[in-house]
Amino acid sequence: MSLPALWITFAVPAPAVAKLAEKFDIIHTKGHGPEALAEAQKKPIVSVLTNGANGLHAAAINALPNLKSISTFGAGYENVDLAAARARGVVVTHAPGVNDANVADHTVGLMLGIARDFLAGDRAVREGKWDQSRAYRPSLNNKRVGIIGLGNIGMRIAKRCEAFDMTVGYNTRTPRGEVSWKHYSDLVKLAEDSEYLVAACPGGQATRHIVNAKVLEALGPEGFFINIARGSVVDTAALIDALDRGVIAGAGLDVVEGEPVVPEGLLKSNKVLFTPHMAGRTPDVVWNQVKLFTANAEAVLAGKTPPNAVPT
Repeated sequence: MSLPALWITFAVPAPAVAKLAEKFDIIHTKGHGPEALAEAQKKPIVSVLTNGANGLHAAAINALPNLKSISTFGAGYENVDLAAARARGVVVTHAPGVNDANVADHTVGLMLGIARDFLAGDRAVREGKWDQSRAYRPSLNNKRVGIIGLGNIGMRIAKRCEAFDMTVGYNTRTPRGEVSWKHYSDLVKLAEDSEYLVAACPGGQATRHIVNAKVLEALGPEGFFINIARGSVVDTAALIDALDRGVIAGAGLDVVEGEPVVPEGLLKSNKVLFTPHMAGRTPDVVWNQVKLFTANAEAVLAGKTPPNAVPT
């Protein structure tokens, strides 16, 4: 009996692909452009595994007549064309909660790394500049953090920040009644009242460039911006300008708009600490993602409701 055909459209570790190959006949491409789609069409694809940043566009969805499900490897699904999936009767699933703790840990690492300027300190010590480099740098203790989005990841970030005796505020469309942290409906006001502003909201059109020049101006010259959400949530030109002019103190970025291409204005700034969209990547997480994807895809193929269906 032949295995169901699976199209993977992004980089997945080889051991994970090997595990998936036990249950699926795999086509593995980089992206889902015309050449990749032509490759995928060589098999009767019934499931697609992608991620939120890559998604799957309508042309690809409509070009796969046997398609039953589209799954993202993480919680985000902002670039999956939900309308096209709905029109075709294709089920979309995702993997909420699978890497929340790791992203929250990474966020605190970025906050400490940029505020304490670990990179400059490490470089100075290696260059024999021990005494000259012992600068007084801000830390997290008793500071104010504003979190944009208070989903699973935002909640975990807030709790970690409380361990540093930080005051937590958050911005969401509606307040969360089960928490005591201060809710801000106005993002500019949240930035004004924060020394660290953390983007932990979903990507997509609704949040595109919500961190703009006005928000960065409100964050101020002693403020740090941290982005572990999506690159699209910040106006990159405004961020570069804010860094260049000292409008904010610095930025810790795990995601960049247009990644993996990074604008030169960000690359040349000594006020930015980068990581390559890896906040949620730990060895244990990938196996949980494989397990969750398999459960979702197999449920759809069996005509059952998958554990993590996305409303379409």
